[in-house]
Amino acid sequence: MAALIVALLVAAACLAQLRAQVRPPDVYFATTRQAVANAMLALAHVTADDVVYDLGSGDGRIVILAAQRYGARGVGIEIDPKLVALSRQLAIEGGVADRVRFIEGDMFTSDISPATVVTLYLSTTINAELEPKLRRELRPGARIVSQQFPMGAWTPDQTGRALGQELFLWINSRR
Repeated sequence: MAALIVALLVAAACLAQLRAQVRPPDVYFATTRQAVANAMLALAHVTADDVVYDLGSGDGRIVILAAQRYGARGVGIEIDPKLVALSRQLAIEGGVADRVRFIEGDMFTSDISPATVVTLYLSTTINAELEPKLRRELRPGARIVSQQFPMGAWTPDQTGRALGQELFLWINSRR
């Protein structure tokens, strides 16, 4: 009986630890309009040689578009499991499931080093928190493009507009 009680206590502690690791999203999903997503990828000069990472990828539309229109490979990182499932289904329906993948994970702890392009539609605060990670993990020449929100003190290399949304582009130089 004592062994059963100990096993139940250990199981309860493990479950509590797992729950503590799952945290709410940093921002809540807001759809990026297709024309804006395309303008972001065009601003970053995405090609078939690129690996596009979308942090907080929502329904996956930017990664899917990068694969469909530009022939790029892509990875979406999204903390919401329902949105990850939706993204995977949309990739299948869009005919690009072999070129993209979606990870249920935390953008702050996920490995982004393979990315040549990173897309963001987060917030000014979250972008500023991500800045050190982007500078540290991305190779020189990697491009970061954000819809609507700048990134801390990092001056963009280029800006643009699409459907009234400001777009920002940074090129990593590991300064």
